[in-house]
Formats: sequence, structure tokens, C-alpha cells
Amino acid sequence: MVPRWERGPVESAVVTPFRDRRAPFPLAVCALGGSVATPSGGVSAEVVEVRSFEELRALGARVNGKIVFFNRPMDPGVLNTFEAYGGAVDQRSRGAVEAARAGARAALVRSMTLAQDNVPHTGSLSYLDTVPKIPAAAVGIEDADMLSALLRRDSRARVTLTLTCRTLPDAPSANVIGEIRGRENPREIILVGGHLDCWDKGAGAHDDAAGCVHAIEVLHLFRELGIVPRCTIRAVMFMNEENGSRGGAAYASAALRDRERHVAAIESDRGGFAPRGFTVQADSSTLERMLRWKPLFEDIAAGRIVQGYSGVDVLQTVKQGAIGIGLDVGDHRYFDVHHSANDVVESVNPRELEMGAVVTAFLCYLLSEEGLGP
Repeated sequence: MVPRWERGPVESAVVTPFRDRRAPFPLAVCALGGSVATPSGGVSAEVVEVRSFEELRALGARVNGKIVFFNRPMDPGVLNTFEAYGGAVDQRSRGAVEAARAGARAALVRSMTLAQDNVPHTGSLSYLDTVPKIPAAAVGIEDADMLSALLRRDSRARVTLTLTCRTLPDAPSANVIGEIRGRENPREIILVGGHLDCWDKGAGAHDDAAGCVHAIEVLHLFRELGIVPRCTIRAVMFMNEENGSRGGAAYASAALRDRERHVAAIESDRGGFAPRGFTVQADSSTLERMLRWKPLFEDIAAGRIVQGYSGVDVLQTVKQGAIGIGLDVGDHRYFDVHHSANDVVESVNPRELEMGAVVTAFLCYLLSEEGLGP
């Protein structure tokens, strides 16, 4: 059973200047995943801009009855864009709760992207049962900058936010699994996977159809080459990564019940961009053993093997003892498309996608045939 949330037909934000003589004008917005709806006439209030939760709390009663606008950008000076994302995404995930605690009626959040466009980026938020649930929406980058500039000269400008999203009862869903049984050790499993679900603004081509294609193509390449691996290679397309990760949890529970042994759990959830290597969620001795394969991947420019996170979907399987591995890719363009209408098939380069599958299949082969023993 997975959460079921629907965006609804209306997502609107209109700015009404107070001092400025401009006529009311729209903002490019989209509801954050899991947001409650506004009342039928929308929420209309003055706007308070902040860049941190500390700044929000320092405003005290001045936030009461207002719309809070969280406008901390992803840091373009950080080389790894996932780190830049981590430095800003708390506004999206926790902003509605923090704004509601301060007495706000709604929250607007600068989109989590480094792209200089006006496409809003959605993504999940979280609520607490002990805090009032207020509506929350992402704002396109260009409109976020424009709203910020307006508020500096017109602090009494108002925004009317209207959202018709809703949460329905949990619905049944499923993971999709296929495998090639191992010739010698069929009970030893090398998992490779991505997640099937995506946010509805785009097609989910990078997040995470690309990861699913990588997993499927690993099995296809083994079959095309006539390779029957020593261990079982299992491709898993997980459900519900985006708003609950119940697919990953259900898979791990079933594996524990069936007493399966996972040698490794590989996840591709960073897009279909050119592969650079792998992040390894394991102890330093395991990393050292993987590093002996580094020269084999350097010829195809994917020799970066470092300690790091594997992935949300395989995390519970890793906690049960599997070596966690994440496919690492060139990340500079990922947040141009992430959780937005930009995430379409046309944004995926076929050669880069293919190379990701090749690199992942090669790793699966090495894990199966050579293993990571001393």
C-alpha cells in the first residue's frame, strides 16, 4: 500500500503589488508533493521572505497570518550538485511545518534547481500531526528572483495562492522484478535497480526511468553475450521512492522472510548521464577491494570509486548486510530537470544512457565472477 496524492487542476499564484503601480501578475508555481489544498478562494496574504529557519524564527509574531517565502538558492559554488541540493532542500521538505509553527498561512519555496529558467520543481514535503497543515508550492527560479526584488521595494505586496491538490486513501502497488539465476550460487543475489514512480510534472525520464533502463539492460546484455553468472543477477524496479520508499522496505522485508543473501545492492537514481564510477556504502576494507577494479573502468572514464551513499531504495537491503553501491554520473545537469516538466525523454542522451548500462553490467559481472573476497 502506497500514498496516493493528486495534484488537481488548479495551481495558481498571483502577486498584487501595494506601492508599485503594476497590475496583478502571476507566478510560475506548482504544488509540492503531499501538500494540502488551499480553501476554494485561495490564500491571500502579505509575503515574508526568509533564507533560513533561524531567520524565520527570529521574525516572531511578524510572520503570523503571512505567506512565508523560502528563498535560499542551491549553492552554485559547490562542485557536487547533490551536495548543493542537500544544502537547500530542507526548505522544501520542512518549510511548511516551520512556517506553520510561526503562524503562517502558506509557504512558497524557491525551486531546487541551478537552471536559470522559470520551470517550477516539485518534490515531497512532510507534515507533523502536531502542527497545522498549510499549503505549499514551489516557485520557478526567475519568478523567485523577481518576487524577491519586488519585496525589497514593496514589503506589503500580497500573493494569492490557490491549489486544488488532495490526498486520497493509500492504494495497492507493486515492485517489478526479473532475474537471471546464478549457475553456481543462485541463492546469492546481486541486486541492480531503479524506481518506477516519478513526479507528475514531467515523464520521469532521468528520475528514474533511466535507472530502470540500466537495470533491465544489465540482464539484456548478459543474455546477448550468453553469460550465465555464478550468482543471481536480479533487476528490481522499486515503487514509491518519491513519497515514502515503501517499495524498498517491502522488498527488504520479503528478502529477509525468504532468507535470501544479497551480495550487493546497486542503485541507479542519479539520472541517465555519463557514468563516472561508483559510490560504495561499505567499510573501508570493502572499498579497498573494489579499488582493485579501478583500472578496468578507467578506460571508459568511469574509474571514480569512492565511499558514499548507495540509494534510498536499496538502503534497507544494505542495512541487512549487502554492500551498497550507487552508480555515480556527471551530475551538473541533473537538477536542471529534477522533479520538473523538463524531465522528459528528449533530455536523455542515448549514448550516455547506454554507457551507464554498460558500466553497471560490467560491475555486476565482476561481483559475480570474481567477488569481493580477500
